[in-house]
Amino acid sequence: MYLRSAPRPPDTTEAGLLTGGGGEVDHCDLPVLDGSGLTADEIPVAYTPGCAGYTQWPHPVLAACTEPLPAGGPDLRGLWLDDSSGHLERVEQCGDRVVVTSAGVIHDMRADGTLRNGVNDVNPRCMRIRNRTRYRDGVLEMDGYGIPWIRVKRWMEGDELQAGVHRMGRICHVPADRVTREPY
Repeated sequence: MYLRSAPRPPDTTEAGLLTGGGGEVDHCDLPVLDGSGLTADEIPVAYTPGCAGYTQWPHPVLAACTEPLPAGGPDLRGLWLDDSSGHLERVEQCGDRVVVTSAGVIHDMRADGTLRNGVNDVNPRCMRIRNRTRYRDGVLEMDGYGIPWIRVKRWMEGDELQAGVHRMGRICHVPADRVTREPY
């Protein structure tokens, strides 16, 4: 109960991320993770703006980060669309950091297996959420509140990203009708 009612952490989201223009980004042009740029630690954590979520598709959080993924960390990066449900999400990775942007939320986390460094934000209904995130056997696992039976998994199956009931194909640009969205 405490985890749901605890105050949100101070918002460290870089203002420029939420100014719009993220829909114009070529999401197939991914950073090379060769260590030549910023590390995951050098980029401020991003949060869902307020309780209304973003209204324009945000710029990538980890665009300047080139820290290699940890051993065993699957490369899930890209913009993904489930044609059958319309679910759209962007997955960014750098070092052990993962950012999932979708449906008005920006969930920024570390895949280090700790609740402390997992998502500490809100869901689309503005309810506080926390998770513990880790890589296991080529799968990104996120346990809600650190409880293993509340688990969301993401993994690659061929060229498709699997996330719960969503089977998503890679696309390079946010569809024009999804660049802006109404607040919650």
